[in-house]
Amino acid sequence: MKKVILLIASICLFVTAFRLADFPEAKISNGIISAKLLLPDGNTGYYRGTRFDWAGQVESLDYKGHSYFGQWNSTYDPKLHDAIMGPVEEFVALDFDAVKPGETFVKIGVGTLVKPDDKKYAFATNYEVKDAGKWTVDKKSDQVTFTHTLKDATGYGYVYTKTLKLVKGKPQLVLEHSLKNTGTKEIKTSTYNHNFFMIDKEPTNENIRVVFPFDVSGEGAGFGTIINAKDKTLSYSRPMGKGDQVFSSGLKGFGPTAKDYDIRIENIKTSAGVRITGDKPLEKLVYWACPTTSCPEPYIQISAKPGEETKWNINYEFYTF
Repeated sequence: MKKVILLIASICLFVTAFRLADFPEAKISNGIISAKLLLPDGNTGYYRGTRFDWAGQVESLDYKGHSYFGQWNSTYDPKLHDAIMGPVEEFVALDFDAVKPGETFVKIGVGTLVKPDDKKYAFATNYEVKDAGKWTVDKKSDQVTFTHTLKDATGYGYVYTKTLKLVKGKPQLVLEHSLKNTGTKEIKTSTYNHNFFMIDKEPTNENIRVVFPFDVSGEGAGFGTIINAKDKTLSYSRPMGKGDQVFSSGLKGFGPTAKDYDIRIENIKTSAGVRITGDKPLEKLVYWACPTTSCPEPYIQISAKPGEETKWNINYEFYTF
């Protein structure tokens, strides 16, 4: 009986290893940072949901023996809205409230989707994909460029380009974005990075802190009990347990310029951290955490008239202290 159990366990491990190895991926390095990226693919990609932009999923990133990303959610399905890893981004849906059930709307980085009913938009809903657009991927040793092209019958069209690049000689990852409007409608939306950090796989507890360049305040689930805002820092008062959740729909304290898009997340037990900066002003700053990950979610506004192109960057600087 013991041999049968061991055989079954071995088969399960083999199948899991094969499945994980079978996802399209790319490895990049600049000699300081090494990272593994998961690539978009409608049939075999790790993530095939309709919430997040398919470009730029970071399965792992290592610097000086410290790890920063990983599988934070124990449940996996390729079409699950949060079966994704790394500093992933979401664009607010275009025209969702204006279209009728059965009609289509657009999510940049995902495609043209079908609105099923008259309910409000819900990121956990797996919307039907009518047109996934076209993805191309250009892989180099220290960077990967993703391009998503979409032309929608309602008048939206774009060429969205996103490059994840490791900076030569520095412990930095840059996310370079470009959105060119090739349609007849103006594109006006917001986008944010969810930042699913797992620094050295530390559970969410007193060893994790988040630091801002301004005096921060926040209200919502877990604020004042699980997490506290004091001066420029968010600190946990206790470990988060199963079922616990921290959420604020909008932290306060930032100003109207890009200088406040400057966030540090640190593991004070292992002395590893990351500094996130952006070149556009914050529109709002959501915060969410569960027992395995802490996520500041900085929103910015994006717009481009027909024929126009807009660009923006997010920089990740990894460090020890």
